Amino acid sequence: MHELLSAASADAYAEALRGTVDRVASRFRTTTQPFSGASRDELQALVDVVDLDGPGQGTNAALREIDELFARHAVYFHDPGYAAHLNCPVAVPAVAAEAVIAAVNASVDTYDQSTVGTLMERRLVAWTAGRLGFVDGGGVFTSGGTQSNLQALLVARERALAHAPGAHPDDLVVLATASGHFSVRNAVRLLGLPADGVRLVPVDEDGRMRADALAIALRHVERDGRLPMAVVATAGTTDRGCVDPLAAIADVCDAADVWLHVDAAYGCGLLVSPTRRHLLDGVERARSVTVDFHKAFFQPVSSSALVVRHAADLRHVAHHADYLNPEDSDEPNQVDVSLQTTRRFDALKLWATLRALGPDRIGEMVDATIDLTAAVHDLVERDTELHLLARTDLSTVLFRYQPDGVDDEQADALVAGVRRRLFDAGRALVARTVLDGRPCLKLTLLNPETSVADVRHVLELVRAAGAALLAEQRLAEVAR
Repeated sequence: MHELLSAASADAYAEALRGTVDRVASRFRTTTQPFSGASRDELQALVDVVDLDGPGQGTNAALREIDELFARHAVYFHDPGYAAHLNCPVAVPAVAAEAVIAAVNASVDTYDQSTVGTLMERRLVAWTAGRLGFVDGGGVFTSGGTQSNLQALLVARERALAHAPGAHPDDLVVLATASGHFSVRNAVRLLGLPADGVRLVPVDEDGRMRADALAIALRHVERDGRLPMAVVATAGTTDRGCVDPLAAIADVCDAADVWLHVDAAYGCGLLVSPTRRHLLDGVERARSVTVDFHKAFFQPVSSSALVVRHAADLRHVAHHADYLNPEDSDEPNQVDVSLQTTRRFDALKLWATLRALGPDRIGEMVDATIDLTAAVHDLVERDTELHLLARTDLSTVLFRYQPDGVDDEQADALVAGVRRRLFDAGRALVARTVLDGRPCLKLTLLNPETSVADVRHVLELVRAAGAALLAEQRLAEVAR
């Protein structure tokens, strides 16, 4: 028996992967809706019946079980009926690279564990920095935007304290907007800032940070005897998909000498857009930027990075262990700039995608999702039963099902029910959120192969679910 991947098990490994790839490919060929529609109780029963303490059943049997248990009931983001969250279909070369990553199992924390992998990751960080306009940039791949935002604010905290001798974390304030990602507030708590360590800057009618309001907020921080640690702007808010006015915000930050972090987890695809790169004008003046390739570059989770304008800024997170990365080492150890130690070679997926498709093609795919969204906005605006609530810079659609005669309170009550009814059927997956205090439905369109007709079908399902719920409500009222 050869359970571990080695020369002796190479043939068995190839056979196992061939069978697995064939089964997964069959799922993709035959999938007709994003989710099977199995109930939570049904899925729980399937999981509970598996005896994890029993004897091993062999690789092939275990992999067939995974196909039936997981792949059969997974949520498939490539299906046109999936329009819920920030999940994208994935590029074929990136999926192939995943197999290499798992088999070789490199850890890109130190050079002696990954060798050329370290150099390839550094090259990709430099490429991203160049796209951002950072001449002397640096950075590291991370697990996602949450980790990238945390690390950026850690660096900003250390810089702020170093520039203000005698200052304490309780003195620090981060300025952001309510439209920004919740990970910013979580990061502030993790970094030991006080409960009022985040101040929310007013936004305009589209949810974008107002630069004039930021300038006033910074003056209020100074008036209160506090120290501004960082300003967090957003290039692609989760709900509205809007990009803050980065150049105007950078003007305010430069005047106040405050660290500007741009959370471009969602909007980083604009870096390769042939028509919309201008939406990121001003990002080159940020001190740090979060990019999520697994949102906008069609990469499998996880593939994200934190990029800083000055590579030297990452010294604030450096720690040297004698057994791993001693301070006198001349090797390019990525653990010097990372919050993680053991870390997958996720950069290989992006490398494969760039080499296979080229950045221009990826940019065209990004543009296709935004063009689709603009067309869907027009479609919803013309619909007599649907109400478009906001426009976007990227690929979200915020709307409500509210035909004539249905007041706001009734429409509010329909939102959760419509989403749940669609999810339970598995035919279409949409999200819900709250905009200006009212619940609404949300589409996030990240599939460049989805057509307007595909989305029209999703909207027809929304209308049908809403109409059925209204009919049930009216019957219940008659019965009372």
